[in-house]
Amino acid sequence: MEPERQLPSAGHAEVHVVAATPEVARRIAEVLRRSFSSTEQRSYPAGADGGTRLQLIVDTTHASEPARSWLAASQTSWDDHPPTDGG
Repeated sequence: MEPERQLPSAGHAEVHVVAATPEVARRIAEVLRRSFSSTEQRSYPAGADGGTRLQLIVDTTHASEPARSWLAASQTSWDDHPPTDGG
């Protein structure tokens, strides 16, 4: 069983990227940084076969375009659908 993790503060999201190479993980992080303010990324080995796990926190309250437009549009769609119990 995994220990309970603390949630990011309101307006922030924790993002985990798992990629075959560090370069691919860095490219994904760069795309996210162009859309959102973010913390410094942390990277770790992903397993015995190589690969990279990358973790960063993005601030959705300071989004640039086109992320801002996407967030506004997705907020409406989330509000239209009541939460489900996963079943």
